[in-house]
Amino acid sequence: MNYRHAFHAGNFADVFKHALLTRLLVYLTRKDAPLRFTDTHAGIGSYDLSADESQRTGEWRDGIGRVLEADFSPAASELLLPYLTLVRGGFAPGSTPVYPGSPVLAARLTRRSDRLILCELHPQDSQSLAACLGNDLRIKIVELDGYTGLKAFVPPPERRGLVLIDPPFEQRDEFDKMQKAFLTAHAKWNTGVYAMWYPLKDPAAAQRFCAGLMRAGVRRILRAELWTRLYDPEGPLTGCGLIVVNPTHGFDDEARIILPELCACLATGPGPNWLVERVVPE
Repeated sequence: MNYRHAFHAGNFADVFKHALLTRLLVYLTRKDAPLRFTDTHAGIGSYDLSADESQRTGEWRDGIGRVLEADFSPAASELLLPYLTLVRGGFAPGSTPVYPGSPVLAARLTRRSDRLILCELHPQDSQSLAACLGNDLRIKIVELDGYTGLKAFVPPPERRGLVLIDPPFEQRDEFDKMQKAFLTAHAKWNTGVYAMWYPLKDPAAAQRFCAGLMRAGVRRILRAELWTRLYDPEGPLTGCGLIVVNPTHGFDDEARIILPELCACLATGPGPNWLVERVVPE
């Protein structure tokens, strides 16, 4: 899967990932103690949806474009409000539409006492990220492989926080690389919240990934997935998922309110579906 995020910013996968990521951050920032947010594959921070890359695919129109026009239930609207408030800030009438990536969402949702580490290996993207967020003294931007950074930056001095592992999945062995890096980090810091995103181009690979975590002794695993239509192995990406280790209190219930309505909003064909389940030993 060839994945340069500027082509896909604001698509259904971003909406799914960022809506859930926001709920994790909202909960973690309720406690006074500072936290550390680490993003292993940070990208450029924010994305101009009028740029050539976004215009060539138009994926955001069937993603955040639909969500901004949707009517959600009161319960889902309340849970989506922090995320959509930040997104709408980039969609002011008469201005160029800009979609916030996970670094920008995390920067806006965290507090003065919190710290952020953003890893981005691509030199040009790392420079763009620095231009976007480099003036924020809470943020450290490192031009580094995200898996190397994950090993280096845990446990954080704050001893609490969230790690987003969101690789590009350009390599066939990406699940194996992500599992190895996560297990190394988890062995050093097993109380942190870890959120790992993946595309559903091979649903069996996600099953094997979860099974591998269980065999390694990882517990408190939640798996959430969203499909915009029936799976087609030869077609474009229509599903993605998020594995959350040590999910925050109530996250299961919040995901079960949000995902059915996002699924209905983002559906592109027959068979849209969603999943929220705790992963337990067989």
